Amino acid sequence: MRAQGIIGAVIMAVGGICPLLRIPIIGNWNYFDLDQTLAIAFYVLVAIGLLGAFTQKAGLIKFAGWAGIVLVAITLVGIYFKAHGSFGFLHFKKLVNLAAGMVKYKWGWYVILAGTFILITVRRPKIVVLNPPVPEGAAV
Repeated sequence: MRAQGIIGAVIMAVGGICPLLRIPIIGNWNYFDLDQTLAIAFYVLVAIGLLGAFTQKAGLIKFAGWAGIVLVAITLVGIYFKAHGSFGFLHFKKLVNLAAGMVKYKWGWYVILAGTFILITVRRPKIVVLNPPVPEGAAV
């Protein structure tokens, strides 16, 4: 459980600095380029996942994974509406869709989702109780 939580949180952290968007002329953006507040919230979730891994709390690790998925979904919806709203000054719907279509999603989202998937699949280890052997001739 500990290793899986650490690996998932580290993969999430690496995904946050990978390219997430490609904007023409400007270049690739990661989480900090998108929004500083969302990036801080994202890395707080990574820290929660690491804390859960080091304290061996499966619930805390799963919470970090599910909250990461929710934060990614909120970010993707925000990007969509921001891209379509930024070109609102154009009076033709086809031009708005064309301009918003120039904003491309990159492979960093897959890295983040892989890390969150690893975090949400953490399971608490089963405790195995070994019964001591009963000596011969002892009353059971």
